[in-house]
Amino acid sequence: MKKALNILCVLLLYTGMANAQQDTVRYVGETLSNVDYHHGQLTPAVGVHNIQVFRANREHPEWAGGLNWTYNHQPMLVYWNNRFYLHFLSDPVGEHVPPGKTVLITSEDGYRWSAPVTLFPEYKLPDGFQKEGRTEVAHNSFAVMHQRIGFYVSKEKRLFALGFYGIALGPKDDPNDGRGVGRVIREIKRDGSFGPVYFLRYNHRFSEKNTHYPFYKSAKDKGLVAACEEILATPLLMQQMVEEADRNDPLIPLKKDYKAFNYYHLPDGRVAGLWKYALTSISSNEGKSWEYTPTRAPGFVNANAKIWGQRTSDGKYITVYNPSEFRWPLALSVSDDGLHYKNLLLVNGEITSLRYGGAYKSYGPQYVRGIQEMDGKTPDGNVWVGYSMNKEDIWVAKIPVPVKSGVTGNVADDFEAVKPDEALKNWNLYSPLWAPVGIERSGGKNVLSLADYDPFDFAKAERVVPEAAKMKIAFSITPQQTANGRLDIELQDAKNTACVRISFDSTGAILTKAGYRDRALAKYEAGKTYNFVIELDAGKRFYTVTINDAKPVNGIFFAPVHKVHHVTFRTGSVRRFPDADTPTDQDYDLPRAGEKDQKAIYQIGYFKAVHQ
Repeated sequence: MKKALNILCVLLLYTGMANAQQDTVRYVGETLSNVDYHHGQLTPAVGVHNIQVFRANREHPEWAGGLNWTYNHQPMLVYWNNRFYLHFLSDPVGEHVPPGKTVLITSEDGYRWSAPVTLFPEYKLPDGFQKEGRTEVAHNSFAVMHQRIGFYVSKEKRLFALGFYGIALGPKDDPNDGRGVGRVIREIKRDGSFGPVYFLRYNHRFSEKNTHYPFYKSAKDKGLVAACEEILATPLLMQQMVEEADRNDPLIPLKKDYKAFNYYHLPDGRVAGLWKYALTSISSNEGKSWEYTPTRAPGFVNANAKIWGQRTSDGKYITVYNPSEFRWPLALSVSDDGLHYKNLLLVNGEITSLRYGGAYKSYGPQYVRGIQEMDGKTPDGNVWVGYSMNKEDIWVAKIPVPVKSGVTGNVADDFEAVKPDEALKNWNLYSPLWAPVGIERSGGKNVLSLADYDPFDFAKAERVVPEAAKMKIAFSITPQQTANGRLDIELQDAKNTACVRISFDSTGAILTKAGYRDRALAKYEAGKTYNFVIELDAGKRFYTVTINDAKPVNGIFFAPVHKVHHVTFRTGSVRRFPDADTPTDQDYDLPRAGEKDQKAIYQIGYFKAVHQ
């Protein structure tokens, strides 16, 4: 009997351990990111569109919607009233260097965005204010903005923006030390106008008596008061405020300094929480308490940058984050149950040149944030996230649902035969504001256009093809100039290793890369269409190129691959700066940081791929 009880106890202990292991977010895949590459050698998720929505410019603010501040970071996203609303905080030069404000941009389709408007303006601190433990005294000083929660759609379906006025009076003064001014709230109305700014919650030493905006309880708008009370009564929303709030705020359940909280609901109704460093825990009571101290999700790699998680429209789950100790690449992982994440795919593997130096401006696509559960669902059913690039420019990414890493069947893309909004669903786009990618009308038909007048970035379009060692690829290119610009066409494997590169250079020559050197294939003219046929055999490292039915030219892969996974069209050369050994802080501006280049345009008329 005693032996049986011992066996039963062991079984129960084992079962308990198994359940404990199961009830945490974890990465069970085997793919890891290689930080020596901006793309991490990760396979692109099919059909992801990365769109730049704000480009900083100090010299020409008229090209940046009138904003000449160059520290822009921490975007927040919501979908409401058939529009996207995105706000981000902005400082003149560097992080936590006042003054600061929060600006708003909007879009109907996620691709074309409005100019920024001030949502939460600069806030003057009371003269004579001094923080406990600091020697600086405020005199004509201003607050900085910081917020981990950006929007709330109330039960009345009204949209409210949230912000936080923090105080940084000197170097390394933390505005998130619980000693700021307080959290503010403002309604965004359906006609695009704003309501007045109210304080939602004060930090100690501040109240109605020494602040510029009224307390929400004084508002005559009962709907606004109700929305404020809803927020304050929701632990999962209050938990997002822990860093900035008073350290003893009774409305915040978990008071330890776990950063950048977000959450989603599991199929059984419990809540999975995520924090920076991929910390995680589970709550069975809507965030009032947590089953265990937040600990690093087993298998996840993530450092001091945000991780975003949500349920997707197909009933699965997704996390989007930087899977490294650096802030590149931007990647995703998918889970069937919200706990076990099984793959790692690329969202954005590019790093724009950091044009303006400034305090704590980290390189890379970072600080990702999606649309939280009560803040709307996009009609396309896809995942939309916002992120900053280098804490300087603001981007969004559209991630198609269901998430795919490959395609099957032969490819035959005729841009004229398909509706423009459907033509690029299987193409991956990297589209800066000054190097836009999209369907355009030219010569009486639709083409895929890559334009570029950005001295520091490029346009990129990639088509995933049926992965194969033997393949025939055909496409047309119409360059609109010969004396400027560059287009590289690369055949790449699933790890983004290029084996063949064909280039239109700035001297009117079509080249192919042959080891160290480039080999001339033909001359090209502006406005003339060039039809390419490439046949390849990865096993033999051999390919042929035919241009406009001329005699085929033979070539050898300049790098070996086993199979070709996608074809890349890019209006610039490969970037390898920064790398893992680059100094952390850039304290200099790049020459001509705010200027434009002469425009170059390349048009793709069709694309075909047949595996053989």
